[in-house]
Amino acid sequence: MFFKQSKQTSMEQEILEQPEILKHIVETSINDDNYILFDIPTDVDKFVLVASGSSYHSARFAADLFGNVAQLEARAIYSSEFLLKSAVPHADNILYIFITQSGETSDTNKALNKAKELGMRTLCITNKKESTIWQAADFKVDCHAGEEKSIAATKSLTAQMLCLALIVLKYAHLKGIDISNYIEDLHKLSAEIQSVFELRPKIKELAKFLTRYKNIVITADGISYALAKEACLKIKETSYLNVTASILGEFMHGHVAVLNNKSALLHISVNDLSYTAIKNLNKIKADYNPPVCIIGNANDKVKINYNINVDIESEMIKSFAVIVICQLLALEMATKLKRNVDKPKGLHKVVI
Repeated sequence: MFFKQSKQTSMEQEILEQPEILKHIVETSINDDNYILFDIPTDVDKFVLVASGSSYHSARFAADLFGNVAQLEARAIYSSEFLLKSAVPHADNILYIFITQSGETSDTNKALNKAKELGMRTLCITNKKESTIWQAADFKVDCHAGEEKSIAATKSLTAQMLCLALIVLKYAHLKGIDISNYIEDLHKLSAEIQSVFELRPKIKELAKFLTRYKNIVITADGISYALAKEACLKIKETSYLNVTASILGEFMHGHVAVLNNKSALLHISVNDLSYTAIKNLNKIKADYNPPVCIIGNANDKVKINYNINVDIESEMIKSFAVIVICQLLALEMATKLKRNVDKPKGLHKVVI
């Protein structure tokens, strides 16, 4: 179970590569006139995003972004769940977006074939040109993350998130929405992620604290929920701890009873805590008294044990910063527990 880490794991190296990768995507995907260069169909206004694992979390993030930024309807669905449905959305105004790092994810490729059988237009976002999904999709976006050696997706995830954000912005522009502020923010993205690395001493301290607990609950609201699900997956697959993610409001409906067991609560919040979130967190503290840690925006009305935050106004850009904090947290927790972060026991990429 225990593993002696080398000086720098592939997971750590790939986390640290992210500023340059994101900078490259921005510089090569946006021209001098702030026009996004992706080739996408222009006559659609509804989106179904299909993916598995970390790629699903990027899809969930994008589904919220479509609504928040472009005022367009979008939903995310797991590839395996999509395959089980006897009826799925199909109409001329829908674009199906399939997301897979390898381009060979078995259930995602099967889901694309199902959509094509229904006559749907398809777009893929992948890290592998000429992969199975690349050849099958009608429209294609290369996320340019480079080879990812670690099982735990890090740089491929943020590359996917950025490509999806650019797609959202292009559709917003097609609707006549001014996206100039978003484009300006994206040009700062690389520097903002680089600044996150300065928080590693605080992240290491939080990681040391959380490894005392075998049960960790991660909560979030809104667009932060996609980040919470990704943080949950990263800690699970690298540290083998029992971690669950829930929308905070839904967690209060019965799920909260799990805190009768010794647990830590980690709340993720890209935006300011709402009145309801403050009320729910305080009720949790009063009823169960778990340690409460917050990544993102805290509030002095909630008594917390740890807070790690970055001062970024843009919801979109802060989402990237928060997910990198979560990646580093998972890395530090696994390192503390002496796990093999690059090759977690029993895990492998799900491919054809």
